[in-house]
Amino acid sequence: MSISDDNLVTINLGPTHPATHGVFQNIIQVDGEKIVSAVPTIGYIHRAFEKLAEHRPYYQITPLTDRLNYCSSPINNIGWHLTIEKLLGVQTPKRVDYMRVIIMELARISDHLICNSILGVDTGAFSGFLYMFEKRELIYEIYEEICGARLTTNIGRIGGFERDFNEVVFAKLEIFIREFSDTLAEFESLFNRNRIFMDRTIGVGPISAERALNYGFTGPNLRAAGVDYDVRVAAPYSSYQDFDFDIPIGTQGDTYDRFMVRNMEMWQSLSIIKQALAKMPEGPYHADVPAFYLPPKQDVYDYMEALIYHFKVVMGEIPVPVGEVYQAVEGGNGELGFYLISDGGRAPFRLHFRRPCFIYYQAYPEMIQGSLISDAIVTLSSLNVIAGELDA
Repeated sequence: MSISDDNLVTINLGPTHPATHGVFQNIIQVDGEKIVSAVPTIGYIHRAFEKLAEHRPYYQITPLTDRLNYCSSPINNIGWHLTIEKLLGVQTPKRVDYMRVIIMELARISDHLICNSILGVDTGAFSGFLYMFEKRELIYEIYEEICGARLTTNIGRIGGFERDFNEVVFAKLEIFIREFSDTLAEFESLFNRNRIFMDRTIGVGPISAERALNYGFTGPNLRAAGVDYDVRVAAPYSSYQDFDFDIPIGTQGDTYDRFMVRNMEMWQSLSIIKQALAKMPEGPYHADVPAFYLPPKQDVYDYMEALIYHFKVVMGEIPVPVGEVYQAVEGGNGELGFYLISDGGRAPFRLHFRRPCFIYYQAYPEMIQGSLISDAIVTLSSLNVIAGELDA
């Protein structure tokens, strides 16, 4: 700590601090408790995902994408598969689309409940966190039944899924829908009209719609500022046009609005999951793309064609078309985009991830200027900056 000539104190918020929600640092200048300026520092867990991906066959990149925003990793995985399918011109069956929608909305709920429950902890309320995390475990049990993993899921394949949803998955989905609805209602009763929580969040860390658009905000943080942009509606993918849902928006763009928008979006996600289950089509659980989809193991043992395709897929020996595509999905934090350039080789020539966290974290110094240190904590919490997506 050092005191400058103008009596401002320079302190570090992070990088190893539980309230920063990840490994990143803010060097802030304060006049007493009031923040005068802040300089964010990132890169503490930079892993060069884009360059790693440019040296891997296309189907082996999913273990990288699910380590971006690891609070909603299936959305990252499916977004990547949609990108490859766009390049290849693959048309997935309706059943695949609906299964993907269910998984992506589960992931959205998981992401939002983590953000909002920990925001409660940052304002001094711990009970809501415990209630919500109990139901997060139900989501992870569904992931486990589908793919065997929980956090970094590596879920799905190019063209669809490794296997169909079994009866256990559908049973667990019904349990989750029933139990989470009650828990979310109870969570809202603890926070939505809580005078202490409202005093800590209303008017804290605001950003106008104009400034949010100038920075490139998307997702709940943009919608909280009053802009009703959602990739699922603006550029539908995976048959999202088949579902009816609302886009919750705020008015002030402050911490309270961001909290409320995420709460309302969890209700909308539950509604989408119910619709997908009610209208689940019959049919195959993967597209007919043998050049990119691993055949069943038993077929590899029994049929020469399956053995050949298995070898080619694993070794990345099947060329892809030359092309340039961009595919965006509505991630837990906003528009997650994949910009891919293919030169026809076994791996991407260039791959860039559009990470929403990296974009809106740039506005953080402006949003906390003039506020108290305690307000800076809840503002960062409500932005839901995930370090794995921020650094990439």
